[in-house]
Amino acid sequence: SYENLEGQDETRRPLLFIGGVHGDEPEGVELAQQLLSWLQKNNNETFLSWFLIPCLNVDGFSRHERTNGHGVDLNRNFPSQDWSALFKAPRYFPGDSPASEPEVQALVQLIQEKKPQVIFHFHSWEPCVVYTGAPGRAWAQLAAGDSGYTVREDIGYPTPGSLGQYGWMEHQTPVVCIEEQEHSDLALVWPHFKKGLQAVVKGLP
Repeated sequence: SYENLEGQDETRRPLLFIGGVHGDEPEGVELAQQLLSWLQKNNNETFLSWFLIPCLNVDGFSRHERTNGHGVDLNRNFPSQDWSALFKAPRYFPGDSPASEPEVQALVQLIQEKKPQVIFHFHSWEPCVVYTGAPGRAWAQLAAGDSGYTVREDIGYPTPGSLGQYGWMEHQTPVVCIEEQEHSDLALVWPHFKKGLQAVVKGLP
């Protein structure tokens, strides 16, 4: 992961950005990489402290598959209270037990140690910005920027064991999921969210 902990008021909890939870969603990795590039070039004392993981699911990304090297959907493997062994298709396999996967174990440890004030993860499906936990609404609206994407609290289907459920249920940390249009031209992903994410790193107004 990449980090900057010299941001404004370093006693405040950092931001956490994550790309590539699902390996078949290159738009999310592209957004994380472009944000990282911009942060490294423009980082200054007005920004909050941050951590950024460009691609959590490296094995899945290399194979263009949703699941990791063990065939597990990482976004159903988090040790939230609602984790479930049930799944409706192989691409949603949650693993044999909560946090069975090394990628999830590492991220859980990072969250426990760094205690981020909000978590952003980048995906692709249909255009929307989804937040989990009421405090996430303001962050989601800020991140949406001028993208025109709908901000909503519910993605529309159950996601037991997801990062959103884990962050909010276990840590009361709001989680914002940015969903780009799947199969997008990757050159359009950063322009959609550039303004919003540049505002996010400066904190809520």
